[in-house]
Amino acid sequence: MSDTAFIIARPRFDIESGSAEFTYRLGDLSFTEALQFPGGFDRDAAQSPVFVHLLDLTAAVLGVSYYKLRAPFEIDATALSLAADDRSFLLDIYENGLGEFYARNDLKRFGKLNIAVSATSVTVEKPDLADRALVLIGGGKDSLVSVDLLERAGIAMTLFAVNPKGPILSSAERAAHDMIGVRRVLDPEMIRLGKEPGFYNGHVPSTAINSMIASLASLLFGYNRIVLSNERSASEGNIEFDGREANHQHSKSLEFERHIQSLLYRVSGGAIEYFSLLRPYSEARIARLFARGTRFDDVFSSCNRNFLQAGNSGPLWCGKCPKCLFVFLIFAPEMGIERLTKIFDTNVLDNPDNIAPYRELVGIVGHKPWECVGEILEAAACLWKISDHPDWRNTAVVQALRDDLIAFYSQAKLQTAYADLFVDSDQHLIPAQIEKAVFPHAN
Repeated sequence: MSDTAFIIARPRFDIESGSAEFTYRLGDLSFTEALQFPGGFDRDAAQSPVFVHLLDLTAAVLGVSYYKLRAPFEIDATALSLAADDRSFLLDIYENGLGEFYARNDLKRFGKLNIAVSATSVTVEKPDLADRALVLIGGGKDSLVSVDLLERAGIAMTLFAVNPKGPILSSAERAAHDMIGVRRVLDPEMIRLGKEPGFYNGHVPSTAINSMIASLASLLFGYNRIVLSNERSASEGNIEFDGREANHQHSKSLEFERHIQSLLYRVSGGAIEYFSLLRPYSEARIARLFARGTRFDDVFSSCNRNFLQAGNSGPLWCGKCPKCLFVFLIFAPEMGIERLTKIFDTNVLDNPDNIAPYRELVGIVGHKPWECVGEILEAAACLWKISDHPDWRNTAVVQALRDDLIAFYSQAKLQTAYADLFVDSDQHLIPAQIEKAVFPHAN
């Protein structure tokens, strides 16, 4: 399946309809994907050299969804107008961004992919963008903490989402900020083939995809900052495979943030800033910040399994997946049992079925789950923290794991690890102006 080249065609943008179209070829297969931007955008911006360049880069990044059906070694992006410096960014997307996909399908591609680009001379004209933030929102705790911090600092913002639905819409409505939503329409044939024998399927770097779409929106609607809410634990990978670490959250990692921040700054002539506001924080620190208020308790969800396709009917949390288990755990030291079980509609820690997955989550067995969860030691430290708490010490999970946890790590290591969760890291890419305005409100 790896002998066919993956070909990325030149994308098209219809200025009248606000629709972008992307076409790909994979041997005898052809696919077309579309993005629909809302009206009211700057028509001049849509015809600028910066937008054209970013549209070509977006075409290459969106292509991972189609490339993975056969995962060939050859990727032909010569139809795109790309600079020579763009190739290293795309290589990171197709190698590390698909790291989990390769590992779980036992495909060795690191250092073996050839991405052919035209390496043309690309014009850079710095656009005049308003001093305001476009904040990516996913309906979970992290982006809502960013919204709260930016509000407290008095920073102008608009929310942004691709295919907003369920908790994204309900959280945005509760936040009461304007939102720009872009509709992404995947080729249904790709989705069908991904379920058929003879084709590969698996995880793609969705944060990278949404970030590139956001970069287009920042130009069309005039925003000089793209703000994400990725924490420091996103840089921790899952397993070693093919000579390097495979990370489910690679496109949320600090390494990737450096890549894309540099790319967007270069392509836009310094007009677009890209950074994660929560990079200095652990997941536990973010949970503490979220717990300061109850504003979003009944509308947010970090559960992918129960991510609602439409409307807000039905449960927001499944209470069984790694995301639910982890989020419940890091909230437990910060919230009383009544509030937390009301949010989840169940006591996740008191379900015996969750004992085995919690063993994996805290690192006693297995490896870090293929999900957007925090560091293994962080989960272990939070479980240790609540092991003698009257709300949690008699729950099925805590009773089953308390002694094994201390024997595996030691009391002293867990105590130190928990304290370290609330020491903010200086490894971040937040602009000094934003850092000065926001950080005092995180205390």
